[in-house]
Amino acid sequence: MNAIEISIVIPVYNSSQIIDELYKRISQAITTHCTYEIIFVNDCSTDDSWQKISLLTEQYPSLSGINFRKNCGQDNALLAGLRIAKGNYCVIMDDDLQHNPDAILELYNECKKGFDVCFANFIVRKQNGVKTIGSNFNGKMAELLLSKPKGIYLSPFKIINRSTVEEIAKFAGPYPYIDGIILTITQNLTQIAVEHQPRLSGKSNYTFSKSLSVFMKLFTGFSVVPLRIATITGFITTFLGFCLSLKY
Repeated sequence: MNAIEISIVIPVYNSSQIIDELYKRISQAITTHCTYEIIFVNDCSTDDSWQKISLLTEQYPSLSGINFRKNCGQDNALLAGLRIAKGNYCVIMDDDLQHNPDAILELYNECKKGFDVCFANFIVRKQNGVKTIGSNFNGKMAELLLSKPKGIYLSPFKIINRSTVEEIAKFAGPYPYIDGIILTITQNLTQIAVEHQPRLSGKSNYTFSKSLSVFMKLFTGFSVVPLRIATITGFITTFLGFCLSLKY
């Protein structure tokens, strides 16, 4: 069994003002309960986030960092972190402290009951309306295209067991979508109610285009539906063309 029980993977983008407090709160929440590591993945921030991460890694052996040379997106950052994570369980969470570190052990204890993934279900989401609409839409599409269990909210705050992380790490495509990969691996999912906190500082980097990007990854990369649509459309077009050629 791994010496590290929980790995916490956090993609970072322009969160210099939050990183110190984020590390402090995570440490306070789990230090006395289990061994852990924290992996910050800097997605080519334009502020001094990487400098902050570098300073923390020098002070705390439980923390490591990855620095991207260009902005690659949240899911690429998560995949990079999961590939080096050593824990028996891996937590994924955002860098803005809207995901309460105190809930990590709750997710962990629930996942240990035999589930592959445990999602945090935010009863009240303290985020902008566009993000809520985008999340709900992509969740519905996941039900249709990937057989997502109804009622499961694909939360960005979750914990994943070791065997599932190892399968996720095998993904070799250019456009990863972590929840899409999870749904192609397992249906052994659960969730628990977790409080969604206000952002500590700054503003969200979420945009409508990011929600659309998630949908396109889901639609084109993790489902055979687009291929079937293209095939059916091709047959119909060919048939109509043949009929028209007979008429004229």
